[in-house]
Order: sequence, then C-alpha cells, then structure tokens
Amino acid sequence: MPPAPVTPEQVLQRLDWRVIRRLDGLLQGDYRTLFYGPGVDFADLREYQPGDDVRHIDWNVTARTSTPYVRQYLADRELTAWLLLDRSPSMMFGAADRTKQHVLTDLVATLARLLTRGGNRVGAILYENAVEQIIEPRSGRNQVLRIARELLRPPAASGAETDLVGLVRTAASVIRRRSLVFVISDFISEPGWERGLALLAQRHEVVAIRVWDPREVEMPDLGVVVMEDSETGAQLFVDTSDPRFRRRFRAAADAREERLQTGLQHAGLDLFSVSTNEDLVQALIRLLLVRKQRRAVHR
Repeated sequence: MPPAPVTPEQVLQRLDWRVIRRLDGLLQGDYRTLFYGPGVDFADLREYQPGDDVRHIDWNVTARTSTPYVRQYLADRELTAWLLLDRSPSMMFGAADRTKQHVLTDLVATLARLLTRGGNRVGAILYENAVEQIIEPRSGRNQVLRIARELLRPPAASGAETDLVGLVRTAASVIRRRSLVFVISDFISEPGWERGLALLAQRHEVVAIRVWDPREVEMPDLGVVVMEDSETGAQLFVDTSDPRFRRRFRAAADAREERLQTGLQHAGLDLFSVSTNEDLVQALIRLLLVRKQRRAVHR
C-alpha cells in the first residue's frame, strides 16, 4: 500500500521544527539582511563612491554638478516578495526522497514562512514552460500553506525543453510594485532569459537561486544504463564505466555552468546555489552572508 500523500500542514510542521527553529537559534531572529533590500523612500544624496550601485545614480544632479551623486534610501519596514518557481521536469531529478523539486518546496516554504511571519506579503508564479498559476501576494500562515499545496501538486509536463523566458516575461508584467524577487530554478533552459532578468533587476531586487544535484556534474560508475532526457523523453544507452564518457559528461556540465555564470553576470546578479544533499539551514545561512556582503559593497 503506497504511503499517504504529504500534506502542506505536515511540510510546514516539519520545517518549523527542523529548519526555522534552528535558524531562530543561530540568527536570533535577525533576518533583516537576508530579506530587506534597498527601500523605496528617498533619504538623501551623496557623492558616488567606487562600488556603489550605478542604478542609484541621480543623473539630474550629476549633470548639474558634473560630479556623480547617488540616491540613498530608507529601508522598507515591510516588503512584498515574489517567488518565481521553475517546475519543469528536470527539477524532478535526484534521489527518490530528495529531488530538486523536494529542495525547492522546502526552500520556498521556509522563505515564505520567515517572510510572512514578519508581516510581509509573499506571492508566487509557478511555471512549467507556461504559467501554471499566479498566487497574488498575501501575508499569514494560510498563504504559506497555499503555496506549499500548489508545489506538492505534480506539474503538468509539457514535453518540451524548458524556456525560462516566459517566466521572466510574466514576472515583468505582473509585478508592479518594487519587490524582492526570488528566482528559484535549476536554470537548465534554452538561452535568452538573461536580458529579461536584467531588466527585471533594474526595477526590483532579484535573488537567483540555483537548485542542483551532484550527479548532474559527476556521473558515478553504474555500468551500462539507459539515460532519459527528463524534458523531451529521449533515451540513450550509455556505458558509465567508460572514463571517456564520464569526461565528456563533466565537460558538458562545466560548459553549462559557464553559460549560466555568464548569463547571470550579464544580468548583474550573483548566483546562489543549493545542493540536494546540503543542509537547508546551512544553505540559508550562506545566503544571509552573501547578501550581507553584497549590501556592504553597495552602501
């Protein structure tokens, strides 16, 4: 008899005990630098310094004074966060009990719980080569449960290679107010999403989180196996014990990584990665440290 499906309430209870309580103990509730980006309320002007965010340059004042000036902002007390979620078939890769989709669900539920607990509003766009659902931003525990419920629902497979352009384009048209935007994906996609993400980052604070599995990088020696493209369904017999095959596999993974890094650099974003075999608490602490460092640079 198959096990009963996991409920959103069970997911949230597990994360409350195993992740959020540990984070509270380690961070003592200081999530401000994890979530709060530049505010929208103008505070003051000062001369540009190396490392300042060029998007904050006040070009009118700079033109009048012939000296670059940047705007300073007050940090928002409350914010609206959006979660752009890749639900493509490649996200189902990984161990049976720890796929990339499992990690995405835990990560999203944790982020949403921490945000809404502070009175902030969270919305989500679920995407699988087409927009599955747009969940308008709301606060409260029920909103977290709603997002978790949708993530526990099996996605409708499109049978085509993932193209994240549609997700980014939808976000640009839907998200009006300046927001904190998390893009959570494995970024295994057709090219072309980089420009749209760069434009999105000009208006919003964007955090790119890549979920990955170590077996996507290093192929273990499993003998002769059938490999199947999770998105197109194409199958191929391969000998994983062949060192030449494993070298080609690693070279392809390295090339994919280089394209991703280049794409995000063009969009002006850092890449934050979470592995399927990584402790989620430690992953979120790393995210906190990266964002602290990034904000220090742009002050």
